[in-house]
Amino acid sequence: MLRSTLCFLLAFVSCAAAYAQAKRKVIVDEDCSGPGGTNMQAVLTLVSSPDTEVLGITVPTGEAWRDEEVAHALRLLEIIGRTDIPVVPGAVFPLVNSKEFVGEWESQYGKVPYQGAWNTGNPVHGPWEIPQLPEGAPSTKASQEDAVNFLVRMVNTYPHQISIYAAAPLTDLALAIALDPNFPELSKELVVMGGSINPKTDDPEFKLAPHREFNFWMDPDAAHTVLHAHWPRIVLTTVDISITTRMDKNLIAQIAKGTTPAARYVAKYAQPDYLWDELAAAAWLDPSIITKWQKLYIDVDTNFDASYGNTLMWTPGKQPGAGANSSSTCSLAPHPQRHRKSKLSADKNRGLHGCGRCWK
Repeated sequence: MLRSTLCFLLAFVSCAAAYAQAKRKVIVDEDCSGPGGTNMQAVLTLVSSPDTEVLGITVPTGEAWRDEEVAHALRLLEIIGRTDIPVVPGAVFPLVNSKEFVGEWESQYGKVPYQGAWNTGNPVHGPWEIPQLPEGAPSTKASQEDAVNFLVRMVNTYPHQISIYAAAPLTDLALAIALDPNFPELSKELVVMGGSINPKTDDPEFKLAPHREFNFWMDPDAAHTVLHAHWPRIVLTTVDISITTRMDKNLIAQIAKGTTPAARYVAKYAQPDYLWDELAAAAWLDPSIITKWQKLYIDVDTNFDASYGNTLMWTPGKQPGAGANSSSTCSLAPHPQRHRKSKLSADKNRGLHGCGRCWK
């Protein structure tokens, strides 16, 4: 991967140069709402890197319903010429949580403004409908294998070699653990975008509910299951640093100068927003942007009360049941390199560069 004063690269050009070292195998578990946006930009980050071998993209319901997301993912891969990567349908519904339950919860505790597929869309629709896609309907088809079996099969085929990048509700991973309890241990590591500890912001979404983050909130029971599993390593990127960086109009304008299909795609469909999933992907690709690490125990509240879905955190030795079957220890890096924290730039032919993020 290119290294300079830039924190990461969305490589919008095909990488013709062959690298001597083995590529890093990764499965991308992403709720591929689109077109454009943080989910698709994260996919582009990982797929375009010369350092990665993306074995597949598993797609659960999250910011949109699964079948619509699958269509967006297929169409993106067609546009950038990477239809060799399978798109594998995942879970349609969370393990326990539901739109109906959230309605009951809101009647007691107040509104949840953002609920992904349950209250967002143009138009808002049901789980089995696929609206007309602005980028056009895909002609390729999704894998006939489901995400759970695919995940388990891949880690058994390549034991201890596959990084699982998860930037969606963790339903697929929880179900994979239920199918094969050895799934986490056979993976190389788990890289997650999720959770919120103590974000410093005036954004009402996080100021009023500082421990609520969408991926953990939509399926708290799955997140709890995944965080209690025996992974060799967990690296978690939280809301806290994400909200300090943005895809702004100037950055989009720089990308719009590019001529590659990926650059044109992002320039056409990107909207100003925080940089969420793509920064987690970039930090995994280039850990040198992180200068300080902290280990914490992380869990998710699964009690059916006002805190359902909230992120829980303890320092080592303070966690419940310390030492036995407690929540997983995660590496947290709240301090990216200072000169990289907010600097964003774009190469017209390569794409987006930037920095910042929390790892756990």
